[in-house]
Amino acid sequence: MADDRQHHRAGAPACGRRPRRKRGADAQGLGRSRGGLSTKIHAAADALGLPVRLIGTPGQRNDITLAHDLIEDIEAAALLADKGYDANHLVDAIEERGTEVVIPPKRDPKIQRAYDTDLYKERNKIARFFNKLKQFRRVATRYDKLLVNFMGFVKLAAIAIWLR
Repeated sequence: MADDRQHHRAGAPACGRRPRRKRGADAQGLGRSRGGLSTKIHAAADALGLPVRLIGTPGQRNDITLAHDLIEDIEAAALLADKGYDANHLVDAIEERGTEVVIPPKRDPKIQRAYDTDLYKERNKIARFFNKLKQFRRVATRYDKLLVNFMGFVKLAAIAIWLR
């Protein structure tokens, strides 16, 4: 019986067993935006303004790129978002769930979609959540180098906000 292996040990070679960690700019989650290097926190909140899901990305990443991941498996009567989330594929996905879409349309579409302006005023609760989140000095100044560590503390701060 011929042994095709190039070494004398039993079993598979050790290389390639561990998943590779992100390195460089991807691991740090830093991206260039108007204000310089920054990290963007995408958040989904409930009706009380308490966070349900948090995702961190480099600062130059557009809001719509993670919109589907942000709202995945979240049941709601209405979804409130700003103009950055106005895209036909997202609006169609929300409407398929039977959820009311409360996203103001951008100025450029020829056909303007109607939305509930009174309900849209409740969107300030997510802005209030971000204000509470920035009261945590470690979140506001981002002491952590890696995005994983930073988002871990953001989630700890969100838990503290939940418990208040």
